[in-house]
Amino acid sequence: MRRTDRLIELVQILRDGRLHRADDLARQLHVSVRTLYRDMATLQASGVPVAGEPGMGYQLSAPITLPPLNLTLVELEALHLGMAVVGDAADAELSQAAKSLSAKIDAVLPEDRSAPPTGWGFAVYPFADAAAGFQFMPTLRAAIRSRQKLEIDYTDLENRATTRRIRPLKLEYWGRVWTCTAWCELIEDFCTFRVDRIDRAEVLPGLFVEEQGKTLADYALRHSRS
Repeated sequence: MRRTDRLIELVQILRDGRLHRADDLARQLHVSVRTLYRDMATLQASGVPVAGEPGMGYQLSAPITLPPLNLTLVELEALHLGMAVVGDAADAELSQAAKSLSAKIDAVLPEDRSAPPTGWGFAVYPFADAAAGFQFMPTLRAAIRSRQKLEIDYTDLENRATTRRIRPLKLEYWGRVWTCTAWCELIEDFCTFRVDRIDRAEVLPGLFVEEQGKTLADYALRHSRS
């Protein structure tokens, strides 16, 4: 059983409100007691209202659950932006709640995404910084749909600033950070840009025609071989 599935199963078991011994839970989930302790610590750190500790047993207190939801990328973007705004608020309780909600969403996102570089996300970057690039999302989405080139000013993670002409190909969500994969005319190769590091995005006149070696299918084929 994948760890994400196991955490969800743990919450389902605890929803009855009764006290559960760690040995019993570990046996039911076919894991060691040590693994069970780590899983419970993860749930508690994510804001799940689990009461208890090793040697005492665990129970879920005052649970509030929602039915399963299927979110589109745009809906996820809206949710992310809302959490970013609240997370940067002066209200400490609301800010902590936003971070807890963000952790819960991360825990149930599909695991078949490629792992982003270490350090991405609100745990390291302030919410305001992560939300900064949202002003360019409509421009990026529209350019992808209409096959328009963009000129962007971009600052990379080493604070090197460049101006690029790109063919935007797709947007992806990496657990609190959005990226745009594009064909970059400066380096004449595919490049992935963090949306929150874009400082300017200007639509260029005219549409681009797909060329062999520069399409999203070419990008996917290259990475399927790596």
